[in-house]
Amino acid sequence: MKARLAAGAALLIILIGACWLWFSAEAPPARTELPQAAAAPKALALPPEAAASRVLLTDDQVQKALQDGTLDRPVKSLLKVRGPLQFGDYRWDDAGVPSGPTWIRVDLGKQLLSVFRAGHEIGTSVIVYGGDNKQTPSGTLHVLARARDHRSSLYDAEMPFTLRLTDDGVSIHGSTVASGKATHGCIGVPLAFAGRLFDATRVGEEVVIVPAAPRTPVS
Repeated sequence: MKARLAAGAALLIILIGACWLWFSAEAPPARTELPQAAAAPKALALPPEAAASRVLLTDDQVQKALQDGTLDRPVKSLLKVRGPLQFGDYRWDDAGVPSGPTWIRVDLGKQLLSVFRAGHEIGTSVIVYGGDNKQTPSGTLHVLARARDHRSSLYDAEMPFTLRLTDDGVSIHGSTVASGKATHGCIGVPLAFAGRLFDATRVGEEVVIVPAAPRTPVS
C-alpha cells in the first residue's frame, strides 16, 4: 500500500514490533512552526525558561484552529520544533508544565502524534500506522490498559510500552519508525518516545485519532 505523507503540518501539526507490512513513502512529514505570538494570559503561568521553548497561543489563534478543525479543544502552547521531523524523530519537553489531564492526538494523514498535558504540548513524534489489510481506527478512544513489557500473541512480536486502545488489541507502542513501514492497525512510535509517553499516560485518558484524507484515484 502506498501512503502519502503530508509536506507540511497546519497550526498544530497536530496532532508491531516486528509485525510490519511494506509500503512506499515519498518523504517524512514536515512540521511547520507558527510565528511567535503574544501569549494569552492563561499561558503566562509557565516559568520563563519553559515558555521560551514554546509557541504560546493567543485566544484568536486558538479560536481559528477550533473553527477550521485543526484543534478540537483549546490548547495553550505548542513545542517549538525547527524543521521537519524525520522518520524516527521525536521531541519531548515537559519542563515547567503543570500537572493536569493528559490527552493524545494522532493525525494519520500527517503521520504525527502529539501529547498534551494541562493544555500544553509536551511531546510530538512521527508515527507508523495500519496498512490496507488492517487499518488503524479513527475517532475518540481511551487508554484501556497499560503494559510496559508486552508481546503480541497474535503476531509473536514485542510491543514495548503498550497503551491499549481497543478490545481487539490496537495500541500505541514502541516500534521501528521508518519509511516503508506499516503496522497491523497499531500506532508505532520510536522506542524512547514510547517510554516517555507510557510514563506520562494513565488508563482512561483520551486518544483522538484523526483519519487520513481519502486518496484521490489516479486516472
